[in-house]
Amino acid sequence: MSILLVLSVMANIAMFLMLIGVIAVFATGQRSMLAEDVVREGPSRNRIAMVTVQGIIHGELANDVYRQLKAAREDRRVRGIIVRINSPGGTISASDQIYKEIRKYREEVKKPVVAFMQGVAASGGYYASVACDKIVAEPTTVTGSIGVISWWLVVQELLEDKLGVLPVTITSGQKKDWPSSFREPSPEELQYMRDKLITPAYERFVEIVAEGRKELLSPEAVRQLSDGSIFGAQEALEVKLIDEIGYLDRAIGMVKSMAGIDEAEVVEYRKPLSLMDFLSYRKASLPKLDRNLLYELGTPEILYLWSAY
Repeated sequence: MSILLVLSVMANIAMFLMLIGVIAVFATGQRSMLAEDVVREGPSRNRIAMVTVQGIIHGELANDVYRQLKAAREDRRVRGIIVRINSPGGTISASDQIYKEIRKYREEVKKPVVAFMQGVAASGGYYASVACDKIVAEPTTVTGSIGVISWWLVVQELLEDKLGVLPVTITSGQKKDWPSSFREPSPEELQYMRDKLITPAYERFVEIVAEGRKELLSPEAVRQLSDGSIFGAQEALEVKLIDEIGYLDRAIGMVKSMAGIDEAEVVEYRKPLSLMDFLSYRKASLPKLDRNLLYELGTPEILYLWSAY
C-alpha cells in the first residue's frame, strides 16, 4: 500500500512539473520561435523547408513569412524552400513585403525556391509567387487576377437621411478630402484616384510579373494578361504564368533536382500556441458607429486582391 502511495505521489509531482513546464513555455510568449512538422520523411541532413502564405495577405502574415524565411536561413541543413501559397491576395504593402523577402532569400542564400499553389493563388498571391524560381500549381488552382482594386463606402444617406447627421468638412485645398465617404465621388475625383493610386500600383504589379517571368513572357505579353482575369491551372500553364501542374511531391522533386540532392526531409513551419492564444476569448459585439469605424469604412482600400474570394 505504501509503495502504491509513493508511486501515486511521484506521478502527481511529475504531472505538476510537466504542467509548470508547459505554462512556462506558453508564458514566455516566444512567438519568434517556430515549431516544425515533418511533412515528408527523409534524411535530416538534407532539408526542404515549406514556408506558408495562407489566407488574406496583411501585415501580420508578412511578418509570419519573414520569421519562416529567417528560420530556414538559420538552419544550415535546409537545401531549398517551397513557398506554399493559398491566398486571394490582400494589401499592396504586405504583398510587396513578402515578395521582397523571398527575393532577398534567393539572392543572398543562393538556394532554390519553388512556389507551390493550392486552391487560390491570385492577385497578391500570384505577386508573391513570381518571386520564386519556379511555380507549380495544383490542377484545381485559380490564379492570375493581376491588377488592383479599391473600394470605400459612401455613408451620406445613412448619416443625413437615417440619423439626421450633417457632416461638415473644412479643408485647406480642394483635393484634401478626396475621396470622401460623406458624398458621392465626382468623375474628377475617381480619375484622381486612378492616377494617384490605382495606376502606380498596377504598373508596379506588371513590372514585378514581367521581371519574374522574363524568360517566358515579354513585358507586352504580361500587360495583355494583366486585365484582372483569373486563370485555371491549365490555362495559366498555356499562357506561361506557371511552369508546371502538379501536387506537393512534384514541387518537392523540383527543389531536390535544383538543389542536386536525391533525398530530403520536408518540414513545415508553424507558430506554437501561446498562453494568450490558449486563454483569450473575445465576446462578439455589434460594431459601434463611432469615428474610428467611419474612418475605416470611408478610407479607400487599395489592394492586390481577387474580390470574388
